[in-house]
Amino acid sequence: VQLQASGGGLVQAGDSLRLSCAASGPTFSDRVMAWFRQAPGKEREFVAAIPRSRSATYYADSVKGRFTISRDNAKNTLYLQMNSLKPEDTAVYYCAADTSIITSSIRRSNAYRYWGQGTLVTVSS
Repeated sequence: VQLQASGGGLVQAGDSLRLSCAASGPTFSDRVMAWFRQAPGKEREFVAAIPRSRSATYYADSVKGRFTISRDNAKNTLYLQMNSLKPEDTAVYYCAADTSIITSSIRRSNAYRYWGQGTLVTVSS
């Protein structure tokens, strides 16, 4: 599985961005997909996740109500719509995937075997 994240950039506080993650392989629809981020000097943290069935979505408290995760299984693409961006959202954003992740582990980075290369989001104040 190969993941390619894109869509990052430099924006001002309050602006919006949409990140995309293009996945290779025929089993995209079978995978749990997620976004994580890592700010300079900080550990990688969970942002959002969406299971195969899209029956539910999961968000970090810090982004709930501002970010929306979605997936298009026909296009093998994961998205993260980010609204009302804040300077503290500045980070490298990574998409991640795996086939079987139990709900209690969906926010854990070590539950995902496949990672994209990351895309930088910088939010200026």
